[in-house]
Amino acid sequence: MKLWQKDKASLQEVEKFTVGQDQAMDMFLARFDVLGSLAHIQMLQSINLLTADELTALSAELKKIYKRIEAGDFVVAQGVEDIHSQVELELTKQLGETGKKIHSGRSRNDQVLVDLKLYLRYEIEEVVAEVKSLFSLLLEQSEKYKAHLLPGYTHFQLAMPSSFGLWFGAYAESLVDDVITLEAAYRVVNKNPLGSAAGYGSSFPLNRKMTTDLLGFDDLNYNVVYAQMGRGKTERIVASAFSNIAATLGKLSMDAVMFMNQNFGFISFPDELTTGSSIMPHKKNPDVFELIRARANQLIALPNDIALLTTNLPSGYHRDMQLLKEKLFPAIQALKDCLKLMQLMLSNIRVKENILKDDQYKFLFSVEEVNKLVLSGMPFRDAYKKVGLDIEQGNYNPAKEVNHTHEGSIGNLNNKQIEQMMDQTLAKFDFAKVNAALQALLK
Repeated sequence: MKLWQKDKASLQEVEKFTVGQDQAMDMFLARFDVLGSLAHIQMLQSINLLTADELTALSAELKKIYKRIEAGDFVVAQGVEDIHSQVELELTKQLGETGKKIHSGRSRNDQVLVDLKLYLRYEIEEVVAEVKSLFSLLLEQSEKYKAHLLPGYTHFQLAMPSSFGLWFGAYAESLVDDVITLEAAYRVVNKNPLGSAAGYGSSFPLNRKMTTDLLGFDDLNYNVVYAQMGRGKTERIVASAFSNIAATLGKLSMDAVMFMNQNFGFISFPDELTTGSSIMPHKKNPDVFELIRARANQLIALPNDIALLTTNLPSGYHRDMQLLKEKLFPAIQALKDCLKLMQLMLSNIRVKENILKDDQYKFLFSVEEVNKLVLSGMPFRDAYKKVGLDIEQGNYNPAKEVNHTHEGSIGNLNNKQIEQMMDQTLAKFDFAKVNAALQALLK
C-alpha cells in the first residue's frame, strides 16, 4: 500500500530504489508517528472533521499500536512503503472508513517533519543524559587525581607541569560548551511543523496551536513554506551540535591512546577493557578509544554530509531528503554508544603516580624557576635569560614543586564553578514539560 498510489503500480526496480532503507529507518520514527497522529486527530475532531466516537476509536487503536512498538512487536510489512502507510493500513483494517480519515489536513511531508522533530527531541534528551553522566564522572576523577602531576605539552614537546585534575576537568568544561550548542539545536527542534501539509498549508481550518500544545512544542514553525525548508536544516544543526560532543570525545580518546603507550605509561586499564594481538602476547591495545576516535571523526563529518545532500535544493520537498535518515539515525546511536563506552573506560582508569619525579621531565619546571626569580624582584627577561643559561651550562636543578593558585590552575581547579555552568545550561532544557505533554496524549 502507498498513500499516493492511484491506478498504476510502479516498476519493481523503481519501487525498490525509491524505498531504499526507509522501512528500516522508519522504525526509529514509529513511536513518534503515533504520537503525532494522536495529536492530529484531536485537532481534527475539534474542527469537526472527526466525530467524538471516531476520535475515541482512533485514539484507542493508536495507543494499542504504540504499545506494540514499545514491546518490539511492530514492523513495516513487506510491500508497505513507510511507517505512515503501515499505521494507516492497520487503522483501516480495524476501523474501516474511519481509519482512512486520519490523513485529512496533512501530507506525508509534514507528517515526517513532525516525526523527525519529535524523534530528534527525544534523542537530544538521551544524549544530554549520557553527557551529564560523563561530565559528572570527569569532575569526580578530576577531584580524585588533582594532586597527581602530569607533563603538559605544546608542539608535542615538554612544556609545563599539568595534572590529572586539569586533564579530566578540561574535558568536563569542554562538555559544558558542547551542551550549550546542543541547547541551541534543541530550540530549533522544539518547534511544530505539523499543519504545513505538503509545504503550502491547507484549506481546512487547522488549529496548529492546538497540536503544538498537545505535543509539548515550545512554538510553531509558522510559515508553512519555511516549515518544509526546515527539513535538512534541522538535521544539519543537530548533527553540528552532536559533532561538537564527538570532537571532545575524539580528542580525549587520542590523549588516552597516547598516555597508554609504553613510552608515556601515564595510565592503564584492566586487561578485560583492552584487546590483544594474534602474535604478540604482551599487547594491550586501546581498541575502545581508537574506535571512539574513529566514530568521532565520522560524526564530525556528518554536518557536511547532510549539507552536501541538501545544498542548492530549491524550496519545497525533494526525495533527496529521504537519505538524511540513513546518515543521521545510525550516527546518533553511535554517539550514545561512544558516550557509554567512554564512561566505562574512565570509571576503570588507573593513573600512574609520581610521574614527574623522573629526571626526563625536569625541564617542565623551567617556568617555575623563572617565576621564582621574578617574585624575588628580578625582571622577567633577565630571569628568563638566567634560567636559559643555567640549562645550557648544566646548572639547572629545579625544585620540582608547583604552586599555582589562580582560577582554573593546578591548585585551584574551579570544578564547582564548572559544575554550576553545566547545571545552568541543563536547566534550559524543558524535558519535564515535554514528557508531561506526551504522557497526557497516551493516557
